[in-house]
Amino acid sequence: MKTTTFLTFVGDQCGRAEEAIKFYTSIFPHSEIKSITKYSEGEAGGTPELIKHGVFTLNGTEYMVSESNFNHAWSFTPGVSLFVACNSENVIQTLFEELSSNGGQIMVPLDNYEGSGDYGFGKKFGWCEDKYGISWQLNLSE
Repeated sequence: MKTTTFLTFVGDQCGRAEEAIKFYTSIFPHSEIKSITKYSEGEAGGTPELIKHGVFTLNGTEYMVSESNFNHAWSFTPGVSLFVACNSENVIQTLFEELSSNGGQIMVPLDNYEGSGDYGFGKKFGWCEDKYGISWQLNLSE
């Protein structure tokens, strides 16, 4: 058995999945787009410019992606986030800046919360939402 995070871009984010995975694979080390399959003309669920099914990796971890232009009553929520265990100060700083920039939002500023009773996951922690609506928790655990 294997579990994989599956991101479905709908609503305002529909049509931005390919841009998003190109962005993610450019900022995370050891990452790649493994496959992208687009909808066929007239196929239910989407149009030919949208991703029907895609697979990409971020630092070796596999993710799946799709887009749907149906009128869904849901989208991404910060209640489900991608948690990234970073191994250096430089990595966490760079990722946090990249992910929270250009229309993203900072939900918990990147800082040292160790022992403060707030977010004592590690030496440094931050939580942000990127410009695509995906929520990221970054933790420095070295």
